[in-house]
Amino acid sequence: MSEEPRSDEPMGEEPRSETYNVTGEDLLGKVKSLVNEGNVRRITIKDKTGRELASFPLTVGLVGIVFAPTLAAIGALAALITECTITVERAP
Repeated sequence: MSEEPRSDEPMGEEPRSETYNVTGEDLLGKVKSLVNEGNVRRITIKDKTGRELASFPLTVGLVGIVFAPTLAAIGALAALITECTITVERAP
């Protein structure tokens, strides 16, 4: 007897992940460029020890004024850290 896929399991391909190491001063510019690419599902920012500082999903309609508070928070975060890692989850 074959088992049917459960409805809570993702169907199709898994999202791809990429990691970028950036300095605090380059953080905001890198996040903006990733958002403009359009195929990004989630961005996670970690400090140099691997502790998660911020994580946010990106939806198709997330642009302009809706995204402005997030960018402001990332700018403030960039002022406080020297090195960080950005993990990007992309749509398959």
